[in-house]
Amino acid sequence: MSIASALGINSARKIRYAVVALGDIAQEAMMPGVEHTGNSQITALVSGDLDKARKVAEKYDIADLYTYDQFDELLASEKIDAIYLATPNCRHAEFIVPALKAGVHVLTEKPLEISTEKCKEIAEVAKASTAKLMVAYRLHFEPATLSAIERIRSGDLGDVRLFSSTFVQKVDPANHRAKSGVEAGPVFDMGPYPVNAARYVFEAEPLEVVSAVGVRHPDAGLGDFDDTVSVTLRFPGDRLAQFVLSYTLNTLDSFFALGTKGNLAMQPCYMYGKPLQHTVTIGQDEKSESFRNTDHFGGELKYFSDCILNDTHPEPDFEEGYADVRVLEGIVKAMETGRPVTFEPFERTRRIDTKAQLETLRAVKSPELVDTSNPGAGVDKVPKN
Repeated sequence: MSIASALGINSARKIRYAVVALGDIAQEAMMPGVEHTGNSQITALVSGDLDKARKVAEKYDIADLYTYDQFDELLASEKIDAIYLATPNCRHAEFIVPALKAGVHVLTEKPLEISTEKCKEIAEVAKASTAKLMVAYRLHFEPATLSAIERIRSGDLGDVRLFSSTFVQKVDPANHRAKSGVEAGPVFDMGPYPVNAARYVFEAEPLEVVSAVGVRHPDAGLGDFDDTVSVTLRFPGDRLAQFVLSYTLNTLDSFFALGTKGNLAMQPCYMYGKPLQHTVTIGQDEKSESFRNTDHFGGELKYFSDCILNDTHPEPDFEEGYADVRVLEGIVKAMETGRPVTFEPFERTRRIDTKAQLETLRAVKSPELVDTSNPGAGVDKVPKN
């Protein structure tokens, strides 16, 4: 008997979501794939622009529309079971906290917030809530990523001691990421990807930001923040993670895990909308594998809805979100002071389950966007990170 049957849950039931914020990530990536999850549906939209919300609602036959100021009204309406939160990073706690207090489940985009102080505020509410909180680490469900993790765990690469990554793309100066300072800059927007990847490659938490250097390129037309950043982290066992982030360079996303017997390279590795692939080299023997393009967003939503329906705890939970934010916060401090930043001891109590978390929903086509744009629009047409 399945868990759902044992609990008396109707397997045909769908979790009712409100999508909070209708920017590019919600419209381009999440909303198109909701229908084919089989266990999720959108029943409400929340936006600061009701005209935009009405246009989006027409595409998906959604009746209930709310402004941000009406969010508490939505939570009390009993018209939703969960929210998908896609506001700018600095507004996550603003919606997560009241939702959890109301017993409404939350799937929030990463990073969880922009400070450990805000994360701890969320944690206190999450502990007291009956609702579930998951951070949208879509790659925790993606086949190429999970296959790479399994290969590293197998020991074929020997002792993996170095992680190296590049994640860069040109951002349109008209995009909100170019106008909102460090909170929307590459550290918080793109940084979660290599930080999270280094943590699952080493299956450990960093001890120190050894160095973090940021530079600015006035010709890029971006705002008051460092648009290109280079970081070195030190992990237990004298292992190092190095990565570069940028809003000003031609698109590239790659990482390398280098061990004493072999290495694994993934390129592309972070973006959606294209097949991901990896190459494993053991000694001089090299083998490449490309994986079918999947719907990253539909996959993570399907997983989260299953957790709600079956009353199981999601893997990329508060703790996973906090683990990355503490590092991102340390990177910003190291950039500001020019000195290393040492972290307090922290251990993740749960790691990715490569079997239970595998999702293989087919990729879906992105629709025309309503009053928003991809961050690279007008610069180069690439999928958002």
